[in-house]
Amino acid sequence: AALSFAEFWPYLAAYVGLLVIVHVCRSLRWNHLLAPLGVRLGTMRLLAISSVGFMAILALPARLGEFVRPSLIRERGQLSASAALGTVAVERIVDGLMVSLFVFVAFFALRHDGSPGWMMATAWAALLIFTAALVFLIFALRWPERTVDFCLRISLLHRLWPRGAAIIREKLLEMIRGFAVLRDPKNLLAFSAWSLVYWVANGLGVWVLARGFGLELSVIGSFATMGLVAVGITLPNSPGLVGQFQWFTMLGLSLYLGPEVLQKEPAHPLHVTALAFAIVHHLLQVVWYVGMGAWGLATRYVSFADLWQSRKLAQELETSDAPPG
Repeated sequence: AALSFAEFWPYLAAYVGLLVIVHVCRSLRWNHLLAPLGVRLGTMRLLAISSVGFMAILALPARLGEFVRPSLIRERGQLSASAALGTVAVERIVDGLMVSLFVFVAFFALRHDGSPGWMMATAWAALLIFTAALVFLIFALRWPERTVDFCLRISLLHRLWPRGAAIIREKLLEMIRGFAVLRDPKNLLAFSAWSLVYWVANGLGVWVLARGFGLELSVIGSFATMGLVAVGITLPNSPGLVGQFQWFTMLGLSLYLGPEVLQKEPAHPLHVTALAFAIVHHLLQVVWYVGMGAWGLATRYVSFADLWQSRKLAQELETSDAPPG
């Protein structure tokens, strides 16, 4: 049964506390990807830029917001937009690999004869995709020109659009500079530690909030649900992740709380509670990231002009954006 507000608010407070940990870890870890490129941002500046970037990821469709953070760094002349984008690529792939491992281990432990067919197929697909992406990063860093040329050849871009292929080749080679952390064990280990704390706090947040709704979701089920949502929202998405976030949340909950979670007509009480949890969880995330993004814009580190200029990143990547000197 759902708890009263008096019983619910301690769970909400714990969730918000974990959300603070998630945000700080997610923001500050970026310095360890930038450090091998000779860039280190102050804590407040990094928090402000990251907060605005995370808000943009949430607000823009198809994860176009991923371009905002690199653009804000580029606008300030720290390094090329392409190289900064390379650090974001490493970040996304490491995140994807971590959550894929969470999902795979949880689903593997849960599998039984009656398991839905999509469960292990999703776990295997996510793990293989992000492992392949990590292998690509390693190959690209070791043999950048050969790797880029191979990718362009199999895409047939050099035949279909020779001029575009030449531009893309130049930008990909510059972006590979952002993979430099893979050659820096100290910063890679620090980044991985921050990331682990980030995802553990994220999973515990799901568990705490579910308990506040009276859902008997286990810790493992919370991590599996979090991981499934994280994998799901890496796909092209609608602004705000509306619908996508709730659907993957419900799908994850159904594995651990029973198929009644998905029973709409007639609506099962568990479906109603689980849907309320998914909606509130998403709403809290939106309010948090929009609020933190607004705070970032209110600081002296990011302005509306910077954010407006960041929309031009795609066009800037068509011309040389190497840092001076």
